[in-house]
Amino acid sequence: QVQLVESGGGLAQPGGSLRLSCAVSGRTFQTYVWFRQAPGKEREFVAGSRSSGGMKVYAESVKGRFTISRDNGKNTVYLQMNSLKPEDTAIYYCAARPYWSVNYYSASVYNYWGQGTQVTVSS
Repeated sequence: QVQLVESGGGLAQPGGSLRLSCAVSGRTFQTYVWFRQAPGKEREFVAGSRSSGGMKVYAESVKGRFTISRDNGKNTVYLQMNSLKPEDTAIYYCAARPYWSVNYYSASVYNYWGQGTQVTVSS
């Protein structure tokens, strides 16, 4: 049974940092991504990692502030979030699929999802 379990969310001040983790069990995937969903908004792509070639992609809104990484030995994916802004407040989800998709930014292409972890950025 495949499970993705996020952790590391919480409250951070503007300009602060958080590191989210996504522990994956049951199998490994080539593609891992992070999405987020703020109240009243659609789920949006944040960052993605493709094992083949080591490619990483980011949404423009987080580029230069967030970093996605993976520890294959631990089968865990991370999202390091720096210089946090109030607009980063959302529930963050990790997701996975067996292979990379050209539509990597679309939530509909992912088969496996975690339950989400809340990130709140506020002073």
